[in-house]
Amino acid sequence: MSKSVDFSVFSVLVTGSDRGIGLGLVKRFLMLPCPPKWVFATTLDLEGEETKVLKELACNHQNLAILQLDVTKLETIQAAVKEVEKHVGEGGLSILINNAGIVLGNDLENENAKDMMKVYSVNTIGPLQMSQAFLPLLKKAAHRSPIKGMSSSKAAIINMSSILGSIELMDRWETLKIVAYRCSKAALNMITKCQSLEYSAHGILCIAIHPGRVKTSTREADLSVEESTQGIMTVLSMLCDEDNGTFVDWLGRSIPW
Repeated sequence: MSKSVDFSVFSVLVTGSDRGIGLGLVKRFLMLPCPPKWVFATTLDLEGEETKVLKELACNHQNLAILQLDVTKLETIQAAVKEVEKHVGEGGLSILINNAGIVLGNDLENENAKDMMKVYSVNTIGPLQMSQAFLPLLKKAAHRSPIKGMSSSKAAIINMSSILGSIELMDRWETLKIVAYRCSKAALNMITKCQSLEYSAHGILCIAIHPGRVKTSTREADLSVEESTQGIMTVLSMLCDEDNGTFVDWLGRSIPW
């Protein structure tokens, strides 16, 4: 993995970080020349096979804490908040990356309530509830930061979205008619916009990022996890007031809503 950009952040939490983009981002933060004092990685199952890599990383990085978290279950979110608070104290949480998500959906004729609700609970309601629960810690980080204006070094909510949620583009509709997933990401984009308007008064920057078509499974892809996460880290390092409430890709290019 090539060296990432250099920017300093006190603490960061990445959901869904036992594999794929989430794990890639955790590695990137640990690799920073001046790494965060705390990096929180979350997994559905602390004893699961997919948590093995995180546990190996934790052996070599004392600043990495692994948390059990299911973004659809409020009790696990609240337990995670308490755990994070124990570590960060008055320093608060600098960056919340809502990365956990599922790809599920059917064509218009076969879409159904069960699948719609399952996808929404993870991809849309999950990030909303995570942001609500961690808001006090994000406010603490913003309040304590000497940085003027907004930036991810101060306090930020990063919602991992998708170009498939762009209503204007309707990217790859002919080949990917996954209605539930598309709707969940379009709704997440609206949440991001609402957060950007509501939380900017507290110095918290909110943005939606499309990570690209990343090779995280057998699906067709254009980018490796390494390429995507390197781009995302560069974007994060450069965020400022004018980026608040925008929708960009892993290279910082604007995506229409």
